[in-house]
Amino acid sequence: MNIKITLPDNSMREYPKGSSAMEIAKSISEGLARNVLAAKVNGEVRDLNRPIEEDSSLQLLTWTDAEGKSTMWHSSAHLMAEALEFYYPGIKFWVGPPIQNGFYYDVDFGGQAFSADDLKKIEDKMAELAKQSNAFVRKEISKGDAVNYFTERGDQYKLDLLSNLEDGGITLYTQGNFTDLCRGPHIPHTGYIKAIKLTNVAGAYWKNDSNNPMLTRIYGITFPKKSELDEYLTMLEEAKKRDHRKIGKDMEIFTFDDDVGPGLPLWLPNGGVMIEELERLAKKTEQRAGYSRVRTPHLAKESMYKTSGHLPYYEDSMFPPMECDGEKYYLKAMNCPHHHKIFKELNPSYRDLPIRLAEYGTCYRYEQSGELFGLMRVRALQMNDAHIYCTKDQFAEEFNAVNEMYLKYFRVFGIEKYVMRFSTHAPEKLGKKYVDNPELWKQTEDMVRQVLIDSNIPYIEVPDEGAFYGPKIDVQVWSAIGREFTLATNQVDFAVPARFGLTFRNSNNEMETPICIHRAPLGTHERFIGFLLEHYAGNFPIWLAPQQVSILPISEKFNGYAKKVLQLLRNSDIRGLVDDRDEKIGKKIRDAEIKKVPYMLIIGEKEEAENAVSVRQHGKGDQGSLPIQEFIDRVSKEIQELLDA
Repeated sequence: MNIKITLPDNSMREYPKGSSAMEIAKSISEGLARNVLAAKVNGEVRDLNRPIEEDSSLQLLTWTDAEGKSTMWHSSAHLMAEALEFYYPGIKFWVGPPIQNGFYYDVDFGGQAFSADDLKKIEDKMAELAKQSNAFVRKEISKGDAVNYFTERGDQYKLDLLSNLEDGGITLYTQGNFTDLCRGPHIPHTGYIKAIKLTNVAGAYWKNDSNNPMLTRIYGITFPKKSELDEYLTMLEEAKKRDHRKIGKDMEIFTFDDDVGPGLPLWLPNGGVMIEELERLAKKTEQRAGYSRVRTPHLAKESMYKTSGHLPYYEDSMFPPMECDGEKYYLKAMNCPHHHKIFKELNPSYRDLPIRLAEYGTCYRYEQSGELFGLMRVRALQMNDAHIYCTKDQFAEEFNAVNEMYLKYFRVFGIEKYVMRFSTHAPEKLGKKYVDNPELWKQTEDMVRQVLIDSNIPYIEVPDEGAFYGPKIDVQVWSAIGREFTLATNQVDFAVPARFGLTFRNSNNEMETPICIHRAPLGTHERFIGFLLEHYAGNFPIWLAPQQVSILPISEKFNGYAKKVLQLLRNSDIRGLVDDRDEKIGKKIRDAEIKKVPYMLIIGEKEEAENAVSVRQHGKGDQGSLPIQEFIDRVSKEIQELLDA
């Protein structure tokens, strides 16, 4: 008996029932078979050697696929555990998941000493074990047998995991001399792991509960080629130099204060300049695109978030409510419900659509303290937010216009590598994780997919990661040193407008619910500026630099002319400061270079007499003497050209 296998290009092949994904890969190409790591069968990532018993869709996952990497790193965690057991018999393991870059395992060493100094010998043992090409063997087991197995081993951590699992879906995986409770999937054998680096040792409470024992968390990463590991380590070294927290401190962009609270950044004057410039760019771009600006309060009654559906789904990410006049109020974690209320008040007809409501609204998210990280994970977020209300006929044009706005910003900020991560729903989770409307899910997903195809924007499709109210796009970008960031989002909402009773009168004089597009092309100021600090390493384009010009008189005699030049710069909206310290000019130049000021203007007797300035450019040195107005015109033109990219 044969089964039908549908491949990602929609081609269909027939194979004997029970064929494995690896056998199918070999039938397509031996080269593919050598590189495939796992398989996605009907949306589920599985081991390559598991038999396929029914007609199925099949995607063969390699290192270039995120789920392929994840499978490799999950398997690498097991390999590390085997190496650890070799040197530290009797240790116990909690969980060892793949993460964005690599993997970790939480370990109870039972009083045995372990530190970062021990990582190298574990790496070496992992490399030795990897060369044995031991297969990852999956074994289905009853819950009772699993309990007996781990009871005999005295493993309270796995017994705790088992207590939350149902009989009939429990599996063990074994490679070499290591066996673990695990649902998988895994790569075929350890030989796929060619390059290994254990990166860090940290403490982690069991179940993230400070009342529980402290475990040792060991981080690592692996690659199928040594050259890729070398590239990664080089990137890490460069990333240390570009750490947004260090650059932000050195350039006086932002700070945190214990009295204000964790995750609540204070923007210093230089950071305030950057925020103003980003807002100016966004507001100008949005005005040209037909957006209307609105403002909404920082809190709202509980009832509104119940109507929107954010409670109880997002309650854990929201600050606890406050009581006022017998009502519960929440700090707003998102702008959309407020904008829905504004749309309803407008009471539009189809002639008024699309309506585009934009706001730089501050939102508040109760991120766990252990997840806070500089500007990347904070509790107060200034969002470049907007909601577009449109008809189905208008959707494609509006959604594409948002994507085109992203592309404009990529050009302005010099972002060359990007991809749209298109997240869809999982049909089996309708009514649980997703709004139960299969027809609208299919319709909107098809619409988004077609827009991406028609616009030739690079994208990947990821199932089971959509918003609860519709499909979404997460914008993935890479910084100048190759680090990946999630910067922005573009989401379709076909569900929440109906919950608020949002309607417009259509051309047939009937009331119709609009489609809503949630978009935030610049994400939040916090995350975006964190990205820019790394991307530019503080060498900002002149339009964004907090200080654009440093005026350097060679002696105090020329401070008066320096102040005159400063005023002329300010009159042309160019940001400058006079360095009137009693220091030698060489020292002033060095300090301006360290601060990465784009232009330095040297002022002495000759410059004052000629109403000119001697120009130095950061990183490029002496640019000669220019009349002050010519310099102003040059800088103004440079700024405009960058913003018009």
